[in-house]
Amino acid sequence: MSPILNRRSAVAAALTGALLVPALSACGSSDDKAGAGASASAPAAASAEPKAASLTVLAASSLTDVFKTAGAAYEKAHPGTKITFSFAGSQELAAQVKQGAPADALVTADTKTMDGLKAETGDPSIIAKNRLVIAAGKGNPFKIDELKDLADSKIKVVLAAPEVPVGRYSKQILDAQKIEVKPVSQEPNVRAVLSKVELGEADAGLVYKTDTIKAGDKVSVVDIPDAENAVASYPAASLKASKNAGAAAAFVAWLSTPEAQKILQDAGFQKA
Repeated sequence: MSPILNRRSAVAAALTGALLVPALSACGSSDDKAGAGASASAPAAASAEPKAASLTVLAASSLTDVFKTAGAAYEKAHPGTKITFSFAGSQELAAQVKQGAPADALVTADTKTMDGLKAETGDPSIIAKNRLVIAAGKGNPFKIDELKDLADSKIKVVLAAPEVPVGRYSKQILDAQKIEVKPVSQEPNVRAVLSKVELGEADAGLVYKTDTIKAGDKVSVVDIPDAENAVASYPAASLKASKNAGAAAAFVAWLSTPEAQKILQDAGFQKA
């Protein structure tokens, strides 16, 4: 081949290479932007709806019945999610949290217990309120009409222990009315107090109004006037040690929704 043809071929090859580089760069740049956009949108999509998870919720004893209903409703609305409840006195639940028991959320029957767990929980929100009543034996054989009747030494009264929320509320309202009651026993949670009365092992006890609904005619309910009563608040919070943080926070938030609030109020709880 002649020198002139060689020079022409070299120039053509150089021009072709120069034209291809910008085109390839443009294609690579477009792909990079598309990839970056896809990866950026993935976390946003994931955070919009927490993945299905198995949650363990520690809850105050007085929530036993209503939370079974609430849990079933939540699982139905969130396919794949499974909620297991562990019910006990709030002080027992607090001890479990501090000991590192595997759980995802906590609901107590008072703000004091929850406030003592700030290092272990997210920000709590009040989901419901409750009030105390006197649970008397079936038919109310001792004709108990008011708080001061509980001071009668002939009446076997059972109360929750003072470290239990309902026990603190009971002491609060009795002290405020200057009523001295000597309980025959002090129980670890409100359900144990109610059980003593239902079984006839005690003549009366102070429990939450919602607990007596399930008891039916096994006990007689004596209301306590608002001026002499105490309001129990129920805070709920996710636990920082949860391995399902997103799902736990979603359940706690759901407890304040109209659907959950209706379930709570239908069970006798007051609006938060």
